[in-house]
Amino acid sequence: MGEVVHEIAPVWNSESRVLILGTMPSPKSRERGFFYMHPQNRFWKVLPAVFGEELSMKNSDSEVEKAIQERKNFLLSNNIALWDVLSSCDIEGAADASIKNAVPNDFTEIFSKSKIRRVFCTGKTAFSLWKKLCAPLYEKRFSLTSVCLPSTSPANAAWSVDRLVAEYRAIRAM
Repeated sequence: MGEVVHEIAPVWNSESRVLILGTMPSPKSRERGFFYMHPQNRFWKVLPAVFGEELSMKNSDSEVEKAIQERKNFLLSNNIALWDVLSSCDIEGAADASIKNAVPNDFTEIFSKSKIRRVFCTGKTAFSLWKKLCAPLYEKRFSLTSVCLPSTSPANAAWSVDRLVAEYRAIRAM
């Protein structure tokens, strides 16, 4: 177990209406420099399906910059901001259950310069950390509500892609 510092910048702009938060990027996502880049994670299948879109699933080293730009364009065109709850923590691989010494990101700029009023957390750990470390600082101040969505991680195999899409449709209601 070692300390991991979050180095992926958030994706958002002044028109963002919802914020989707994970816990901390996986080793593969950190290696690739963007969120949910482990090939087995279903996030980039689920979220575009909610909006009736499809993204390239190309994730090879030579295609990674193109894939990242495509994902950023998708998020911003749908007024979605994307980041993670934590700025640093001690973690074993990608195991959220192993997180210790969690330090939250500072969301002040995002909330004060956007139209975000709903926060969606991708999994129970992200939601629990949001509620404990961030909600007391931001929810009342910025009139936010927060929702826990199921994880798109391959570890959450009980949830099919179709079932995940149905749950993630709550994002589109914004």
